[in-house]
Parts: sequence; C-alpha cells; structure tokens
Amino acid sequence: MTIKALVFDAYGTLFDVHSVIALAERIFPGRGHALSQLWRAKQLEYTWLRSLMQRYENFETVTRDALVHSCEALALKITSAEFQKLTDAYLHLTPHPEAREALQSLSAHKRAILSNGCPTMLNPLVQNAGLSEFFDHVLSVDELKIYKPDPRVYRMTADTLGLAPADIGFVSSNFWDVSGAGHFGFRSFWINRSGAIPDPLGYRPAAVLAALTELPAHC
Repeated sequence: MTIKALVFDAYGTLFDVHSVIALAERIFPGRGHALSQLWRAKQLEYTWLRSLMQRYENFETVTRDALVHSCEALALKITSAEFQKLTDAYLHLTPHPEAREALQSLSAHKRAILSNGCPTMLNPLVQNAGLSEFFDHVLSVDELKIYKPDPRVYRMTADTLGLAPADIGFVSSNFWDVSGAGHFGFRSFWINRSGAIPDPLGYRPAAVLAALTELPAHC
C-alpha cells in the first residue's frame, strides 16, 4: 500500500506538551509536574466533553479553562501574569528531539498537520519552532467546530489533500487519535515513546514506533 501523504498530530506527537513543566516548576516549586499532568488531562477531557455536548469552544478557551481547574484542584494560587505566562507557553512548546530530522527525511511525501489546536495557537507554535517549511497544510478542527476523534475531522483532511483515506498515513502519539483515524480509513502509526498499553478500541495501528525517525521505514 502506497502512502501519498502523511498527516501528523501536533500536541504530544510533534511537540512536547510537558515542556511547560520547567516554567510551571519555577512558578510552583515542587508542583510543576503535577500541574502539567492534570492540565493536559483536563484539556483533553474538555475537548471530548464539549464534542459530546455539542457545545464547542476553541482550543484556546479549553486550554485556559483546563488550567483554571487544575490550579484550583491542586490548591495553587496563581496571579494573572503567571496564568498568562503559562498559557503563552503553549505557543512555544518544544518539538520532540527527532521531529525535524524525521520531517526532513519524509520530503518525498505531502505532509500536513491535523490538530485540535485552533489557528491562533497552532500557527504561531509551528512558526516559532521553525517547522513551517515542512508542511503543505496546517489543519485545525476549528473549521468544523468539533474535536477529534470525530470522523468528520478526518474526512475534512482527506478532502483537503484530495486523496482517498487509504492513501494517507496518520501519525499520532495519542492512541485514541490513532484509533479514530484508523477506523476512518487512514493507515495509522502510533508513536509510543513511553511504552504505554493500547486501549481496547477495536483498532490495531499499522505500526507502533518508539520515535518519529522510525517512520520512514514504513512509508
């Protein structure tokens, strides 16, 4: 099966969402790791809940709401300036170390990002990381006002690329995202850096990889 395009998730796959820990630790010594973990968990939870409730708010709002809840849950008193610094950190997340090398090695393919992030967060993030040159498209669910893994999001991507789902390789570190894309018809690759156990969602990835640099061997 020939893959004509590769579509990458952004948060967690290309960019390390927990690179905010260093800043969180400076603001809340000894609590930075806990804050980052809960913030990310609530961020994801709110996207799914809002999709189910059909009450969409963009990813910037979801991210801020998740941070408010996390600080309250952990009894962390945060100033407005500190809050802004933490949310701004999402515009400067650190790419995973192998991301640039992997993207360079896949130049024979069309490459795109498909993210839950809204354009006001996603576009600056890609630009600030110096990765814009590697992508033909940076796609956001904000166009549809529904979050992954809704099948309509993956359909939008196939339509934008002008390709059949079977011609598209989808790459994510999130197993729920890999499963959603795979059930839709993409050939999905799970970047499992931490050795996590897959969720029983009725889908097996085309390959399970420890790093993005393993991807070219499967394309």
